[in-house]
Order: sequence, then C-alpha cells, then structure tokens
Amino acid sequence: MPYIPPEVIEQARQIDLLSYMKAFEPNELVRISGNNYTTRTHDSLKISNGKWMWWSQRIGGYNALDYLIKVKEYSFVEAVETLMGKAAVMPMLTVRPKQEEKPKVLLLPEKSVTTDKITEYLFGRGIDYSIIEYCITKGYIFESLPYHNLVCVGFDENGKARYAAYRATIDRRILGDCSGSDKHYSFRIADSKSDTVHLFECAVDLLSYATLAKISGRDWRQENLVSLAGVYLPKEKIEDSTTPAALVQYLKSKPHIKKIVLHLDNDNTGRRATEALKVILPDSYEVIDDPPPKGKDFNDFLCVQLEITRNKNKERSCERS
Repeated sequence: MPYIPPEVIEQARQIDLLSYMKAFEPNELVRISGNNYTTRTHDSLKISNGKWMWWSQRIGGYNALDYLIKVKEYSFVEAVETLMGKAAVMPMLTVRPKQEEKPKVLLLPEKSVTTDKITEYLFGRGIDYSIIEYCITKGYIFESLPYHNLVCVGFDENGKARYAAYRATIDRRILGDCSGSDKHYSFRIADSKSDTVHLFECAVDLLSYATLAKISGRDWRQENLVSLAGVYLPKEKIEDSTTPAALVQYLKSKPHIKKIVLHLDNDNTGRRATEALKVILPDSYEVIDDPPPKGKDFNDFLCVQLEITRNKNKERSCERS
C-alpha cells in the first residue's frame, strides 16, 4: 500500500461531506430542510452539517472520507488521493485545520405517525401503558421509519434533543446510539425536586423501575430517573475511572442532589461498575447500591413480578457513528 503522510490523512479527514458534495456532486444533493440534505441515488442517506447517516444500510460517518469508502466503495488510498487531489485544485473546498470539538449534531431517524409497534413492544416487556403514553406525549420516545424501531431521546436544559438510542422491536433485536448522540444528555425522566437520583444502564430498565414504583403505589414522576446510555466500563484500576458523562452533566445541572442510587445490572459488568462509582463519586453524595432483587436487570425483575415469560434473543449492538 502506498505511503501517505499522517498530516495528509488528517487533512483529508477534515473535509466535510456537505462541502464535498456541493463542490463535486451538486446534482446528487436534495435539500430536505434548512441544512439537512439527502441524495438522489440513496434517499435514505441523510446529511446534516457534513455528518451523514445511510439509514437503510445502518452505516454513517463524519466526513467525506467516510462517504467515499463506505458508500462509493473506494479503497482508503483512493479516497485520500481523490480528496486531496480535488482539494488542491478547488479553492472553494475548504480543508479545515483541526479545531476544538464542536457540539455534536444529532441525526434522528424519520418519525412514524403511528406508535403501535413501540407500544406493543414496551407493553410486552411489562411497561405500564400510562407511562408509555406519557413518554410518547413528552417526545421522550417515538417510533421510527422505515424499521419501526423504538427511539428513546434525551434533551438538554433548553429542551433540545441531544441524544437518542434506538432499539428494534422485532424478535432479532438491534440496538445502539443514533449518529451524533451526546451521552451527556442521556434518556431521563428527571425534573422533580427530589434530592435523590436513580441511575440505570438503559431506558428500558428505567421505565421498568417507574412501572414497579407505580405498582407499589409511589408516584414515579416525583423521582429523578436517569439512564447512563449503555454499559459503564470502569478502568482496570478502579481509582483511575471517570464518572459517566450522563451523571456528570446531570449533577452539574441539579446541584440540589444529595443521594445517588445505583440500579445497575446483576452481572459482572454491572457489579464492577457499581463498585467503581462507589469509589470515585465525591463523599458529598450518599451512594446506595440497589440492584434488582431478581434477574439480571430491572426489566427481568418486572417481568418476574408480572409473570411475563420473555423469549430472549441475543441482542446485537450496532453503534451508529
């Protein structure tokens, strides 16, 4: 393979897809709205501020280099040579110097006008119907197109969607984060005045806990429930671990919080994560370990309580870049 200097590769990575398309494939661009585009060849390929997601193929990227390799099927060398050759002769195509990281641009899938599939899916996992309806009404969850996935959304302090996780509602489940997700703003139902925050690995466990609270007669809306946007993996040396981004942001925005309750899974990963958080969280917080009494996670425990038999299929994580 020909040698390409690292600085040339870095320059190629700085060329965003939208600038490339406007300069060299303008007839391919179809404006959807504002700064959002699709392409004539692939109408499920969405571009927003240079970042892109090809929904039908479940692949995406952050720059023109990713596009040439993943969509146009260029080799890495061909893609770099194509971009740098064109950048050299086309002044309008800006090769940006590396700058401070900008806020991520979240690419949400298209919303379905119906919510039947996600309602059936969540209700089948024991989630209370009124809680499902509440989350749909608030925009915390929606059903996506074309695959009718469950999408769980996290918002920032200004009500802007900044994070989204998707989970397929079919038997062969696929799950991951939507492109551009910022884990600082994970899925949560957490605006109460309580001085306690409850932490979960994922949205379904959070909703399961809310359902269990309702069953026991508690008002789940008076709780602060936060998901960590997936499994938290501490460092090999626990003392060197960092606090999950979702918890850092939440505690920063809610200075009245005094107690942190950990509801992580009953597996080795969940137990180690709990151990790490108990070590690294400041002494100013009371940290309580409260795993599910039965089963691997709180959805397992809810299903046991409701005598729901689930046919568990192997889940395949498919993170969207």
